[in-house]
Amino acid sequence: MSKTNKYSYKIYYSVSPNINMKKNILLLATFLFSLMAYAQSDEAKIKGLVEKTENAMGGQKAFDDLNNISWNFFNARTLTWNKKTGDVRIDHRKENTVFLYNTETKAGRVLKNGVEYTQEDSLSKYLNQAYEQWVNDSYWLAMPFKLDDPGVTLKYAGKKKSNASEDCDVLEMTFSQVGVTPQNKYHVYIDEKTGLVCQWDYFKNASDTEPRFSTPWLNYKTYGDVKLSGDRGERKITDIHVFKYLEPSIYSDFKRPSFIK
Repeated sequence: MSKTNKYSYKIYYSVSPNINMKKNILLLATFLFSLMAYAQSDEAKIKGLVEKTENAMGGQKAFDDLNNISWNFFNARTLTWNKKTGDVRIDHRKENTVFLYNTETKAGRVLKNGVEYTQEDSLSKYLNQAYEQWVNDSYWLAMPFKLDDPGVTLKYAGKKKSNASEDCDVLEMTFSQVGVTPQNKYHVYIDEKTGLVCQWDYFKNASDTEPRFSTPWLNYKTYGDVKLSGDRGERKITDIHVFKYLEPSIYSDFKRPSFIK
């Protein structure tokens, strides 16, 4: 899905008694026309950059066509996601905890420290955790394919050098009532040469002027028809796999699949 970027401007204008009304109207019309042209030009640049980085990764259609994808998030948990059905499996690697969750129905099962939770309030609590983990971890994995999601606002932040000295176009990304942390802000660095995201800066609050941290996006590899980066410096996404087909029991049975090491 695509979206339209919105811009807001404060216009301060006063009419001089020494200039006739027609001239004032003409000046105001010229100013407004220039303002609209600038906004449209900026919007076209943003759209072009989003398409550029998506295409460099294989294209939005290639990502949409992926069926099942699995990845190890920071060696804390492994997620397996059926993008067609919305089924998600989350195996916590340091404890016998498994979340089975469907992003469409919001239903699922929870095994916490070897015990299945069926009581409604506990089940709801842990399924909400599953949802939040899936939102966060899938965003880290595939953010460039979500730049034009509904509720995402993009602003062109100019040309800058990454921490590794790549020449980049930078998009500022904020959110409007979407995700689990809508107050966050990111600066997304798109390498001028490759079109790939090579860094993002994380701001806890949209009003912050300095990022909490900056993370590189390195060593892209091809999975299916899609390029993904798992190397984020100190923060690693590993064991990325794509599957055309997985048994439905993967998403309904607590038993850990053999591909999760």
